[in-house]
Amino acid sequence: MHPLLPLAVAIAPGIAIAIFVYSKDKYDREPRKLLIISFLMGMTATIPAILMEQAGSSWLPLIDSTQRTALLAFVVVGGSEELMKYLILVAYAYRRKEFNEPFDGITYSVMISMGFATLENIFYVSQYGMGNALLRMFTAVPAHATFGVIMGYYVGLAKFRKGSFLLLLQGFLFAALMHGAYDFFLMADNIPLIAGGAIVSLILGIRYSLLAIRLHQQQSPFI
Repeated sequence: MHPLLPLAVAIAPGIAIAIFVYSKDKYDREPRKLLIISFLMGMTATIPAILMEQAGSSWLPLIDSTQRTALLAFVVVGGSEELMKYLILVAYAYRRKEFNEPFDGITYSVMISMGFATLENIFYVSQYGMGNALLRMFTAVPAHATFGVIMGYYVGLAKFRKGSFLLLLQGFLFAALMHGAYDFFLMADNIPLIAGGAIVSLILGIRYSLLAIRLHQQQSPFI
């Protein structure tokens, strides 16, 4: 096996999903430069998220294992990772003049999420090898994409509707909840067969994401 193959497999799914979402922005596509910057900023968000997770894990109280797993999944991991993506989305992309239709929330959010997932994928693959790369290609990376679509859907609404603060908050909270649920099902190994819930949540996330993409396509002022 070529030594660079695991790296290529780690990078490919994030790039492929980013291109797919870009292709769905039918009416007024974003400048590629801004999308590349968003992707790279998403990669940089991985480092502080990891540090937050390490700190949060060490501070979790010694409580019932299921409760501790829930706190770890929903607050420490889901909350930390989605918060870092959210901060980039609202501090950078949301303020750009090019953000001029609801679908742009999805576009920028997914670019940030795919940057995050790509660097995270590289870390995992460097530790666990090719098998892990193939598994995450069909699970973790698409899951990050669905969290990005969910967040971007509400951020896109917030840009062009009243009550933007509440919609922005919904974008973060729903993405963190979806992320937390996905991770909880994978972490709660003390409950038989619960890992199957992660697949169910991923399927539901994909269906919701495709619906959100269609709804924002229909709301474009450039149709």
